[in-house]
Amino acid sequence: MSQTRGRYDFCIGLVLAMSSSIFIGGSFILKKKGLLRLARKGSMRAGQGGHAYLKEWLWWAGLLSMGAGEVANFAAYAFAPATLVTPLGALSVLVSAILSSFFLNEKLNLHGKIGCLLSILGSTVMVIHAPQEEEIETLNEMSHKLGDPGFVVFATLVVIVSLILIFVVGPRHGQTNILVYITICSVIGALSVSCVKGLGIAIKELFAGKPVLRHPLFWILLLSLTVCVSTQINYLNRALDIFNTSIVTPIYYVIFTTSVLTCSAILFKEWQHMEPDDIIGTFSGFLTIIVGIFLLHAFKDVSLSLANLPLSLRRDERAANGSVLGTLHSFPGDQESSPCLAEVQSTESLSGRRNGSLSAF
Repeated sequence: MSQTRGRYDFCIGLVLAMSSSIFIGGSFILKKKGLLRLARKGSMRAGQGGHAYLKEWLWWAGLLSMGAGEVANFAAYAFAPATLVTPLGALSVLVSAILSSFFLNEKLNLHGKIGCLLSILGSTVMVIHAPQEEEIETLNEMSHKLGDPGFVVFATLVVIVSLILIFVVGPRHGQTNILVYITICSVIGALSVSCVKGLGIAIKELFAGKPVLRHPLFWILLLSLTVCVSTQINYLNRALDIFNTSIVTPIYYVIFTTSVLTCSAILFKEWQHMEPDDIIGTFSGFLTIIVGIFLLHAFKDVSLSLANLPLSLRRDERAANGSVLGTLHSFPGDQESSPCLAEVQSTESLSGRRNGSLSAF
């Protein structure tokens, strides 16, 4: 009976996690559209500390979509372990990338499509090899977990790092370095997931008729979650306003997932009883996701698709042949070598631009 119940909970958590990714992926697009409309109107931008987006209905639609996704995500954590729910967040990267190409005119080339596929495959591998968390049924057990010295040290480091980024690094480098605001959202997100897990346990106890509202931990978790989510929304808005959506979403996923997995491993001791093949599978899946996300946005400015791939290969081959012939047989005034030389120069110029783009990244 318990095994059947476990599979039922697993399926519910899986469906809720996938629904959450769809809502959250769409919310990035709606928020970005709203912020772009405000920028065209000349309003003070969110990246500069403005809050004009509160009057934009598209931004509110994005917020409601994200709220629906977070509610589904909240419920998913109540039914399934964090190591199952969190990796499925890669689907939000896929949804955001596809919708960006349709509604924000952000190109999704062949590299991006392969990156999306790798993100999905990596998430699948992580789900298959995900560790099983310890069963926690009551708030008293959760309170004991939160008081563990390892978690206390981790939470203290997260708070200190966040405060340094918010008050010291952010004002100086937040406008130019994409990692500043995203790191704030991600590390605080690890604490918010812990709060969500605890509140999910509390809601289950509440439905069972236990006096949860009298437990101090319930209100501490609720207040902590409110502060964490508010901070995440604020700095995520700033990152979206300044940087490209196709860059913000993948980087946010990588840092956020790493933070959550680290927090979950410390809080629930999930990795202590894992088999070596599951450990290798989990890390392999996560690295696959990172590679996929890198392909998704590192080569976003390279115009390459299945339709022009043969043409690109032929052009590269002609350029290589022209380079060899030009080196061996080019003479001053040789008209036949001029096209080859021009093509080689054009190829070198294109290569330089690509290398410059990657260096900037």
